[in-house]
Amino acid sequence: MEQKIIDILVSQIPTILDYGKMLIVAILMLVIGFWVIKKVTIAVRHMLELRKVDSTLTPFVVNLINWSLKTLLVVSTISYVGIPMTSFVAILGAAGLAIGMAFSGTLQNFAGGVIILVFKPFRVGDFIEAQGYAGVVKEVQIFTTILTTGDNKIVIIPNGGLSTGSLTNYSKQPERRVDLTFGIGYNDDIDKAYAAIKTVIGRNDKILKDNGHEPFLAVSNLGENSVDIVVRLWVRSENYWTVFFYMNEFVKKEFDAQSISIPFPQRDVHIIKD
Repeated sequence: MEQKIIDILVSQIPTILDYGKMLIVAILMLVIGFWVIKKVTIAVRHMLELRKVDSTLTPFVVNLINWSLKTLLVVSTISYVGIPMTSFVAILGAAGLAIGMAFSGTLQNFAGGVIILVFKPFRVGDFIEAQGYAGVVKEVQIFTTILTTGDNKIVIIPNGGLSTGSLTNYSKQPERRVDLTFGIGYNDDIDKAYAAIKTVIGRNDKILKDNGHEPFLAVSNLGENSVDIVVRLWVRSENYWTVFFYMNEFVKKEFDAQSISIPFPQRDVHIIKD
């Protein structure tokens, strides 16, 4: 009995050696293939950058090529090892429903990435607000979009929700309007307050003042404690926050210099004694 087992094992040595060689070659195929794919994706990225392809499209194309080549490599390696592709396809088909249900969100995110690239609601470098987050678009990948927030945090948002949900793009238009409200006391002169605000506006060359962009000032509300003056200014989108902070600071200083009060809520309390 033992001799028979030994004879069977000896007879199978050539087959074992053949499979051993095949496995070694398959491993080498994977190692070399992944290395080549890495070099190819780097070359593709470099080529797209040289041709000045849209920076939003570049990461998506590179990632798509990367995963497609890796899938082809793995399938080719499985075929080389001798696993019948018909059996492999049958296994995938049997697991297809479960995989499809498990990755339905992933496929939705992939479709969302395609929609973003086709309709371009935003580009790399735009400042957007979506899905409860706000930041600068750093990269659009196959399944996700990466944002950098103002305090330098990285936010990763799935493309599915990003492509179907509401989104605000603050960089889409070259110009934005800055809306401000300044309150003055009821005893203060409105025209004097207008002149003070216009003086501050005139000192800043980032505020647009040409036809169609004239600064707008008006009394917007007679409040409980103040007369509210609304100020609307047009600026280049990249200058929005610079002008916003400038106006708040220097209007306060100009009001102080002109003895114009900025009231705060007050209440008169009357105590009645029996």
